[in-house]
Amino acid sequence: MKLFFRKFGEGEPIIILHGVFGSSDNWQTVAKRLAENYSVYVVDARNHGLSPHDDEFNYEAMSADLLELMDDQTIINPTLIGHSMGGKTVMTFASLHPDKIKQIVVVDIGPKYYPVHHEKIFEALFSIPLNDLLSRNDAEIKLAKLIPEITTRQFLLKNLYRTADNKFAWRFNLLALRHHIGNIGISQLNNTPFSKPTLFIKGENSNYLPHDDWDSILIPFPKAVLCTVKNAGHWVHADNADGFLECLEQFLNR
Repeated sequence: MKLFFRKFGEGEPIIILHGVFGSSDNWQTVAKRLAENYSVYVVDARNHGLSPHDDEFNYEAMSADLLELMDDQTIINPTLIGHSMGGKTVMTFASLHPDKIKQIVVVDIGPKYYPVHHEKIFEALFSIPLNDLLSRNDAEIKLAKLIPEITTRQFLLKNLYRTADNKFAWRFNLLALRHHIGNIGISQLNNTPFSKPTLFIKGENSNYLPHDDWDSILIPFPKAVLCTVKNAGHWVHADNADGFLECLEQFLNR
């Protein structure tokens, strides 16, 4: 699959992969700052953003998409950065194609299994009558009935757009995501160990990467190191961009 991407800067390559319900737009601020020293590609995963929709949705398919992008753009030995779902894509890719990459950065997710926990978001998204929707504000009012957190609503509403016939639609493939959401949390603990440099970045206020998991993380990622970003939750790069970049740049410049 030919993925949509944005490129910033010149130099050693970095590829950034977003999380579920996200898009490359969520990473432009970080990408532009990294672009002062690197060639940065921010990518829309299949069924997200401006990339094509498809019924197949799993980490093997997303890894194959990434490999195709690297081949098409002649991206050699990049650093891969992935947040949440993107982090699991990165871990899968590292297991399947370790010779194709320099190192990886996994943001606020681990290789263990995570149970499905997106039911409320799907309920809220499917409650929006897209054909009868009058405005984005109307959509937010309807979402607020099920999603009280304004930051989560705004994050989801970035995916709402007007079609050529002036109707509203979602950028992500909502049906495919709902059907395959069980694939998002699968375990990578049994993958072939990745022996190249690996950074895990954790949000201080997030419960996705508890310290009790660290011994199990070192089995598939024996060279892994951990950096915790203060005053940040699961969306580490949005909650504390400076702290996130400090962790990342220490790793890249080591």
